[in-house]
Amino acid sequence: MKELDAIKSEVLSCQKCALCQHRHTVVFGEGCSSSSLMCIGEGPGYYEDMAGRPFVGASGQLLDKILDVCGFSRQRNVFIANIVKCRPPGNRAPLPEERAQCLPYLLQQIEIINPRILVLLGATALQGLIDSEARITRLRGRWLEWNGRWVMPTYHPSALLRTPELKRDAWEDFKKVIDKYREVVDANHFSAYH
Repeated sequence: MKELDAIKSEVLSCQKCALCQHRHTVVFGEGCSSSSLMCIGEGPGYYEDMAGRPFVGASGQLLDKILDVCGFSRQRNVFIANIVKCRPPGNRAPLPEERAQCLPYLLQQIEIINPRILVLLGATALQGLIDSEARITRLRGRWLEWNGRWVMPTYHPSALLRTPELKRDAWEDFKKVIDKYREVVDANHFSAYH
């Protein structure tokens, strides 16, 4: 898609914040550019920074498994991006000023891809896109409406790896995503598990 390529070209040379000094590669995002479902995470980690792709480390492998169980994939019907496009040093959470510099790129991606449903993976995505004071523990699993889109905050896959007992809650959240996808996108969407 031409508009997405134009933004990607701009992002690849971005130097708006200090994160550009530490990055190995900009991680623009990837997936189906006409997707009705978009997953948004925090920012690239080490493996993502090396590969230039979002969610390729252990949390990415878990996310791919979750999406697969739900009947979704990056290739067919999901686009995956992050609040910031460059890896924060030491995998720390992006600072508010870093999020602010990068957010316009994400907003442009959302506008062009035009997903009906956004899945916000973790507190940073929730705070970066919806409300800087929001708590993931309070809002996860609850549908929000934002700019005419349905938004489901849930736990970040890395939180599920650190605290496996959260997986049950995350699965309940993703079952709601499947139901909403069937309601607003494709009534015949197939998931083997729900």
